[in-house]
Amino acid sequence: MSPRDEHRWLLTRRALLGRAAHGVGGIALASLLGRDAVGETTNTAGTDAATHAGLHFPARARSVICIHLIGAPSQLDLFDDKPVLREHDGQPCPDHLLAGQRFAFLRGHPRLLGSPFRFSRSVGGGVEMSELLPNLLGVADEIAVVKTLHTDLFNHAPAQLFVHTGSGLFGRPSMGAWVTYGLGRLCDDLPSYVVINHGATAGGGNALWGPGFLPSVYQGVEFRSDGDPVLFLSNPAGVAVSDRRRALDTLEALNARRADDVGDPEIRTRIEQYEMAFRMQASVPDLMDISAEPAHVHALYGSDRDKPSFANNCLLARRLVERGVRFVQLFDDGWDHHGSIAKSLPKKCQQVDRPIAGLIADLKQRGLLDDTLIVWTSEFGRTPMLQGETGDGGTHSAPGRDHHKDAFTGWVAGGGVRGGVTIGRTDDLGYHAVEDQHSVHDLHATLLYLLGIDHERLTHRFGGRRFRLTDVSGEVIGGMLG
Repeated sequence: MSPRDEHRWLLTRRALLGRAAHGVGGIALASLLGRDAVGETTNTAGTDAATHAGLHFPARARSVICIHLIGAPSQLDLFDDKPVLREHDGQPCPDHLLAGQRFAFLRGHPRLLGSPFRFSRSVGGGVEMSELLPNLLGVADEIAVVKTLHTDLFNHAPAQLFVHTGSGLFGRPSMGAWVTYGLGRLCDDLPSYVVINHGATAGGGNALWGPGFLPSVYQGVEFRSDGDPVLFLSNPAGVAVSDRRRALDTLEALNARRADDVGDPEIRTRIEQYEMAFRMQASVPDLMDISAEPAHVHALYGSDRDKPSFANNCLLARRLVERGVRFVQLFDDGWDHHGSIAKSLPKKCQQVDRPIAGLIADLKQRGLLDDTLIVWTSEFGRTPMLQGETGDGGTHSAPGRDHHKDAFTGWVAGGGVRGGVTIGRTDDLGYHAVEDQHSVHDLHATLLYLLGIDHERLTHRFGGRRFRLTDVSGEVIGGMLG
């Protein structure tokens, strides 16, 4: 048997894609390299290949900027004001809230913790926010807030995986991988999916931006905000661009010959990745150099040309979508406040409030907000009970809050979103959803819908069955749609 014939007996990645084509439901982008199905792409971000007739719905957005706050900020101190909880601050938690419940760290019979922060409403009156987010409140009429999200998990790493991949298990494709798999790329000179971390990496690790069982081309590419933007992108000392070009041409010829012999689509992927890396050597350093941005833009974000920061990363996110990157994932660490919440939460909010508000305002004034989705996520929420009693990992003098999976807040702004609205309501203590509860999968389904994709039809066959981002559930959150 020849190598070509032998390979035909193997289940290749392209064979997987071919078998999944019906599940993709006519999205003409289920190809290994993203460009095969959408035809010619362009370096001009204004030409959107995703507007072709293969989409399930008219696309309201073409790009996503997902902001994940690692550790889970307290929704009760930022978005979900509870005057009754404040009135009962320090009192024992009602028994019915504890019956049959499991907590990460709370022990015994905890007491209630009311928020020490004041809340105000947006100009349009539809969104309330804490005094810790004054700049974000100023653009809140662009935002749809969901107060009643729930998840299945209350430990950080599995819950992070659930938010980003739709499953608490390793090995599933991330949101960005699903989006780029479904929609292809907009730009030849940059990856479709870029990740920028600020602080320590989340407990879920690089699985949060991994391709899972999708072809490896849909892996998120991590950009660094300090030093070389992408490791090993620069040529070694003494290697000129012309030398690099000749080496790649020779390597491409050898790989192409091997691909013709055995028919392995991963070899074509390898060729494409080498070429992308070569183009990125010119495009990425220019992209990451924010020094040329005008002073008023830096003032809008609170960014610093000479010091890596979350603000710089928000500015980079705008530059990325402006150049045609499909999915940008920003992570910010340091939101796990089991203690000292009254002191630590204001410090973290100061770091992100102005940059995120600046990102929304900047995209809007450039005409990019209409087709860019900005998503604020965390892995879960925080309890209305005080953590800090003896034996539960905190200190009584500096209380915090434990993990809470049954009711937390996320929000979305931009392309196709109905701004200035709040969806869902929790009880007087902020413990249970009492109106319009929504799962993480509902949020996933809504994001895909705004991008023109039916979440039930974007599937990939693996291990004997079809998988999707929303697993076996998920409904579009109608109140979020403009």
